[in-house]
Order: sequence, then structure tokens, then C-alpha cells
Amino acid sequence: MQNFEKRRDRYNAFASFENPLVNLSFELEVPDFRPYCKQHGLPSFHFFLYHVLHAVKGIDNYLYRIYKGEVIKIEDFWASYTVLNQDENLNFARFVMTDDLNEFIARSVASAKEAEASTKLINTAEGLSEYEQRRNIYITCMPWLKLSAIEHPIYEHKSYDIPSLAWGRYSAPRADGRLSMTMAVQAHHGFIDGYHVHLLAEAISERIAQTLAS
Repeated sequence: MQNFEKRRDRYNAFASFENPLVNLSFELEVPDFRPYCKQHGLPSFHFFLYHVLHAVKGIDNYLYRIYKGEVIKIEDFWASYTVLNQDENLNFARFVMTDDLNEFIARSVASAKEAEASTKLINTAEGLSEYEQRRNIYITCMPWLKLSAIEHPIYEHKSYDIPSLAWGRYSAPRADGRLSMTMAVQAHHGFIDGYHVHLLAEAISERIAQTLAS
């Protein structure tokens, strides 16, 4: 929490707002990982999700939460995201994070299949303690759309503390070996500035590059 104390006055300023959220959409450029995924038999969405969530985990600002009126830093979080079920309705996949890429993908694929097969809405906050509810990152992917912006549903703006990330359709293959997509990041401005969104974009790209080079 030492890093947070350096910006507590910024948090206090934005916490007084009725709506303290910042929502940025930007063009994310990363190494084109699809040939690597094809070569190694890895589903590209789950490969990308692994690097997004581990990039988030490496930046303190995305781990701050409001718990019982005070700011805390969570140590870890669920891996979760939205899927379409068999009725073409939204459902939630959720599983325990792991640093191992192949195990992460196996867990993610299994969780997606479970959510897709369920007509009932699953993996909600129901049954979780207040603290466990804080251990989350909201993820949405809309591969059918070239995303330009998004506004997420918010139960109560003032107490919103869990970052939301969304992205849309990937670009066509590029001659420079890069891949791009629009990504949107929504978070409490008391925790996250535009600079931290930049850090996240850089971390995602760097982590993918490291995996491709390994």
C-alpha cells in the first residue's frame, strides 16, 4: 500500500465525485500471436486473455479496491469473462488464475464450455463474501464488432472499484507482423490515470513478445 499512499490525495479528490470513473478507448498494438497459436494448437482468445490478465496483475493500480470504506490492495483475482451460452445469452466463465500458460488455457477453455452449456446465469457474485467480490477483473470480448467505445452497466458509480476491460475484432494480418484492436479500459480515477492505461498496453505487448520469443 506504500504506492497507494503516494496518491491518496488524488483518490480522495475523485472519491468525492458522483461519478469517479475514467473510461478510455485506444488502439492496442501487439505482436501478431495468431501464427504462434496456430503452430502450437492454442486458442487465440485464451492465449491473449492470459497475457492481458497477467499484465493487469503486474500493475498495482489495477489491484486497489474499496473494502469496508477503506482502500486495500488485493493479492490476486479470479480469471473471468463473458461468453454466449447455448441460447445466445450472456453468461460468465470464471476460474482460478495460474502462471502456467498451458494450464491457464486448459482451465479457461473448460470454464467457457461450462458457461456456454448453462442456461442459468452462473459465476455471479452471489454466494461470495464482500472481500471475494472485490477479487475480480471484468473482461468482455466482442469479436463480431470493430469496437470504438463502450459504456459498461454500473450498479453504483461512486463505489465502483473493479476495472473493466473490453476489446473487439482483431485487425487483418499486417505486413509489419503486428496486430491491432480497439481496447477499452474503465476504472476508478482515484486509482488509475491515462498513464496507467498506457502501462497496461505496453505490458500486454511486451508479455506477448516474450512468449513468442521463448
